[in-house]
Amino acid sequence: MNTIRQINFKDRRAVIRVDFNVPLDEEFHITDDTRIKGALPTIKKILSDGGSAVIMSHLGRPKDGPTNKYSLVHLMPYLIGVFGKENVIFSDDCISQHALNTSKNLKSGQIHLLENLRFYKEEEKGDPEFAGKLSEHGNIYVNDAFGTAHRAHASTAVIAQYYTHENKVFGLLMEGEIASAEKVLHQSEKPFTAIIGGAKVSDKILIIENLLQRATDIIIGGGMAYTFFKAQGKSIGNSICEDDRLEMAAGLLKKASSMGVNIHLPSDSIIADAFSAEANTLNCKSSNIPDGWMGLDIGEHAQHDFKSVILKSKTILWNGPMGVFEMEKFQAGTKAIADAVAEATKLGSFSLVGGGDSVAAVNQFGYADQVSYVSTGGGAMLEYFEGKILPGIKAIMD
Repeated sequence: MNTIRQINFKDRRAVIRVDFNVPLDEEFHITDDTRIKGALPTIKKILSDGGSAVIMSHLGRPKDGPTNKYSLVHLMPYLIGVFGKENVIFSDDCISQHALNTSKNLKSGQIHLLENLRFYKEEEKGDPEFAGKLSEHGNIYVNDAFGTAHRAHASTAVIAQYYTHENKVFGLLMEGEIASAEKVLHQSEKPFTAIIGGAKVSDKILIIENLLQRATDIIIGGGMAYTFFKAQGKSIGNSICEDDRLEMAAGLLKKASSMGVNIHLPSDSIIADAFSAEANTLNCKSSNIPDGWMGLDIGEHAQHDFKSVILKSKTILWNGPMGVFEMEKFQAGTKAIADAVAEATKLGSFSLVGGGDSVAAVNQFGYADQVSYVSTGGGAMLEYFEGKILPGIKAIMD
């Protein structure tokens, strides 16, 4: 794997694609700096070698060109806090002559932050000319944005064609993401348990199908579990269900059985009479939910069953919550899974947590530093585990 570890950046100018798409409050303060923190080791390595860094990223989904709401200028106080005021320069454009000149005049140890790439429609279109202009910012290209590796955008994939093989490399975050994903996908120790949650089966069909070839156990929780129950003719009340996916869910259960993969569905659920934090709740068998009630979390028996499976595992992949954990009444299931994964990790298992909601859950419940690896890429990780080749990774490998 071509990474920055193999390069001395002394007197070199690296253009780094990072994922600084962080949430901001109404005063433009960063409310979660996980993604920025993830890229700091790469930036620091380049600067400590005696190089300079040009940082490019997108922020949000601006529809109509430049707008203050999505400007990366709001990240300057954070970067100045880390690297010092004299070392960080901002340009209000990413391809203007002024921005290019600023990059070319950078001194060793300096950082140049470019304005939001998505202020140009050419970025998402993967426009080669736009990518070519971006490439003028540095004589070496570093991709450290796993969160956007599944997009064939100008800055994530197309730009790589302007660099020779030895001058396009992965950053430390990308290296860690790929190594962790590969460990789970291709070097997993058995038993290997995949915990798949979330609302919709349709979002997770491909990942489940790919994991049937690799996992010994698949735990299914969240709203998607009720589609599997209904596919077996069970009563799920008013629980979320994709009626157009019933046949597919039944097919997945059959396929798993024929391949000797254990599918674990929640034996009981916390059900509610409304999708609300104030709803009345009961504990009930997941296969016999009364009309007018809906499953919004896994129950205590399911938590216990799932925990025993997780603790026997040597490799664990967790993607998706067990319930509507944003509401306190329905977070016990997701919290129990986080606790079990942390305990298994302590006992020597390798655990990878990925997907926006699972990552939010381990952060919220304080388990982020008790699992082996927390992925920064939701959609990218999902596509990786579906077996797809990600454009951002392929561009460096080619």
